[in-house]
Amino acid sequence: MHTDTHRLEKEQPQQESVFISVHLWFQHFLTTLRMIRFEHSVFALPFALLGALLAAGGWPTPWQLFWIVVAMVGGRSAAMAFNRIADIRYDRENPRTAARELPTGKLSLRFAWLFTLVSAAVLVVAAWQLNPLALKLSPLVLAILLLYSYTKRFTTLTHWVLGACLAMAPAGAWIAVRGTLDWEILPLALAVLCWVAGFDIIYACQDVEFDRRVRLYSLPARIGIGGALWISRALHALMLILLVWLAREAGLGALAYAGLGLTGALLAYEHSLVKPHDLSKVNAAFFTVNGYISVLLLLFWGVDILVAGR
Repeated sequence: MHTDTHRLEKEQPQQESVFISVHLWFQHFLTTLRMIRFEHSVFALPFALLGALLAAGGWPTPWQLFWIVVAMVGGRSAAMAFNRIADIRYDRENPRTAARELPTGKLSLRFAWLFTLVSAAVLVVAAWQLNPLALKLSPLVLAILLLYSYTKRFTTLTHWVLGACLAMAPAGAWIAVRGTLDWEILPLALAVLCWVAGFDIIYACQDVEFDRRVRLYSLPARIGIGGALWISRALHALMLILLVWLAREAGLGALAYAGLGLTGALLAYEHSLVKPHDLSKVNAAFFTVNGYISVLLLLFWGVDILVAGR
């Protein structure tokens, strides 16, 4: 009896130690997800899947779908982590971003660098598993993703560069399925570019005074919030035109056009939320509305493609 009691007393601290270790690891994992804003994957991933559906004319193989998702996760994680590293000085000075994980020390720079390198390697491995062209283009993809973090230092085209980064999602998925880059995917890639540049301009309106003070080249800081919002509206109108063009070229049906109608309504609602003199609803316009847009387009267009066997 004494031996059993002694054994239980010895095992209890060990069990508590394991529990604490698991809890700390989980908290670190959640902090890492917050650093890379994992929830923002809802912007690019649906368009990558849509690009894959268009390329296959239906379902791609499970193997292709799996590695497309892995490539997306790896590429986006590398880009976001590197962006936090590159912008740490500005994040410390900007009241809106001062509480982020690297400025506060919740995560170390060493960890962020390691996470970036591992994520980049994941993208390359996924591309290798897909096809030779995907593998050959993976270094160029990584270069563009990482370059974006510095564009705000020297050009107001930074919003369009971010758009190009996300536009690579449907184009990359097309390559993953077909092994070639064809003009048919160009309208979707350009539509994503315009969409992202448009909502990134809206998001940048929050930091106009800070960007001017530290001489960062956001469009709102350069031409003012009012003018920037008009350009954002024009970009989103162009997005819709490109999607209509794509729907016609791909021979999509009524369901796809219904999705376009909803997309147009959501974009109009997004712009109604943000005014030059009232930026209180920028986050709702940026994340909530655009999250719905990407998911709804995937749902409506995906079902149209699958049901019609296009």
